[in-house]
Amino acid sequence: MKKPLTLLAVALLCVSCAPAANTTPAASTSQPTASAPVSLSANSGPQAPGGTIPATIGISWDQASKDQAMDVAENAMTEFARPTLEEKQWANDLARWLTPQATADYSAVDPANIPASRVTGPATLSVDEANGFGVMAAVPTNAGTYTVQLLRTGKDAPWKVNRLTPPSS
Repeated sequence: MKKPLTLLAVALLCVSCAPAANTTPAASTSQPTASAPVSLSANSGPQAPGGTIPATIGISWDQASKDQAMDVAENAMTEFARPTLEEKQWANDLARWLTPQATADYSAVDPANIPASRVTGPATLSVDEANGFGVMAAVPTNAGTYTVQLLRTGKDAPWKVNRLTPPSS
């Protein structure tokens, strides 16, 4: 038992006393060359640090987008606010309005724990004009106003609910 420990101690001592390797790359006199043509980004601009790409990347807010987002927020909240429904039916009905991540997140929710049982008014949006991919909606219920986060992956993609946040007490 002493011999292996002695060898280990000697090995560690040798490693700690050895000179450090030179990790500085050698100076190069040639210029690097591209291995592929430069790819282009939004508006045919090059993908480069410091470049400016519009936040919406071609997705602008119009009334149709706002109407669709409000409809999805209201419909999802209507499906969500059903605490007397059987868990499996509740999760299946709600899933059509949700992002894949939200579907996974809400699959473990017991609807009996949801204080809201009905939507009491229309959704209102908080639109960030620079972000055509997401929006927050306030949806009034009999338990207070829920905040609903909606996302979409493109201009023609459907709005999906990513999060339903209960009113803060």
